[in-house]
Amino acid sequence: MGNALDARIKFRHLQTFLEVGRHRSIGKAADALAVTQPAVSRTIGELETILGVALVEKEGRGIRLSHFGDIFLRHAGECVAAVQRGIDSIAEVQKSEGPPIRIGSLPTASTTFLPDAVSDFLRHQTGSQVTIVSGDNKVLLDALRLGELDLVVGRLGAPERMTGLFFEPLYSEEVVIVTRPSHPLAARRNFTLNELANYVVLMPIAGSVIRPFVDRLLLTNGIPDLPNTIETVSDSFGRAYTMRHDAVWIISRGAVVNDLAAGGLAELPVDMKETRGAVGLTTQATSEPSAALSLMKQVIREHVASRAG
Repeated sequence: MGNALDARIKFRHLQTFLEVGRHRSIGKAADALAVTQPAVSRTIGELETILGVALVEKEGRGIRLSHFGDIFLRHAGECVAAVQRGIDSIAEVQKSEGPPIRIGSLPTASTTFLPDAVSDFLRHQTGSQVTIVSGDNKVLLDALRLGELDLVVGRLGAPERMTGLFFEPLYSEEVVIVTRPSHPLAARRNFTLNELANYVVLMPIAGSVIRPFVDRLLLTNGIPDLPNTIETVSDSFGRAYTMRHDAVWIISRGAVVNDLAAGGLAELPVDMKETRGAVGLTTQATSEPSAALSLMKQVIREHVASRAG
């Protein structure tokens, strides 16, 4: 019975379900798959019939995954990831090259140790094609879980985001509050966080990995809300806006460490110890890393250790 059930589930069922689960939208899933919305709905309906449960439920004008859908999503992702690894392995044999290394990186790593670590890795001439992508922590972890990335370098994700993933801590890092050097607050040594309400404040977006640390800091200092905020995960936008305007930017130290060292930005003297969080390497918990990926992780460890020394 179990084998007959398994044989009816096709790869297109899993691909379609993963796109629906990722986008929480039939229309967006259809666009991603380059098919029509009815085709997506029909494929999901077939999968639900095979499994005997509802995977998708309506929610307002959109949809959400049912309890069964959440359960099946993780296993479907592992299955598609395994197929992707098989495709990659065949491509490696055909090209006589090492396996591709696809890394998702948060700005805290991209602007500090990762560029030199990747340069070191390339000197080993493994033949592996290295791809670096950036984005919100949630997006990167979802891509890792689905097999689209091999490694995420950044902060430890929230517990609900770490299902099926393994995190190896490397060091801890705090959030900082920065301005341009000519900002009125930069010249002062005594002020309260309540004064942030007088300026535009650039904040990590809701749902980002450091946002809970920032919210807790503000609440601890009696600031339930700020009247003028911009939410962004773009370090390039944050840097440009802060340098051109009298704004305040709340961001991980690693993302602006070079700007602070060069004097392009100024750090406000605020005790930020309670915002410290672990930064490290996240991989799929059940997959065996290739030799090339193991080498990349070791090179990253060495570069982090050398910076700490």
